Amino acid sequence: QVQLVESGGGSVQAGGSLRLSCAAAGVIFSINTMSWHRQPLGKQRELVATMSSFGSTAYADSVKGRFTISRDNAKNTVYLQMNSLKPEDTAVYYCAVKTYWGQGTQVTVSS
Repeated sequence: QVQLVESGGGSVQAGGSLRLSCAAAGVIFSINTMSWHRQPLGKQRELVATMSSFGSTAYADSVKGRFTISRDNAKNTVYLQMNSLKPEDTAVYYCAVKTYWGQGTQVTVSS
C-alpha cells in the first residue's frame, strides 16, 4: 500500500520561506518520478514541480527561480523549498507518485 505524507505547511508573510516534505512508503521511491502539485481554494489543481529518478527537474513558470524540488532516496522523501513566497502561492500542496497522492498540506501566504 502506497502512502505519501506531506508536512511543513503553515502560514508565512510574503517574501518568506517554507520547506515542504513528503515521506513515501510502499513504493520503490528511487526509481519513480516525484511531483508536487497545488490547489488554490476554488481552483483546479496544478503541477508545481517534478523530479525524475535521474534528478532532472521541471517547474511551473510561476515558481521558477523561487521553488526548488529535491529528493533524498535514502529517506524516501521529496522536498519542496519555497522562497520569496507570494500571496498567490496560497494553496493546499500535494505530493504525488504515479497515481498516488498525499493528503495535502496547507500553505498560506499573507501580504
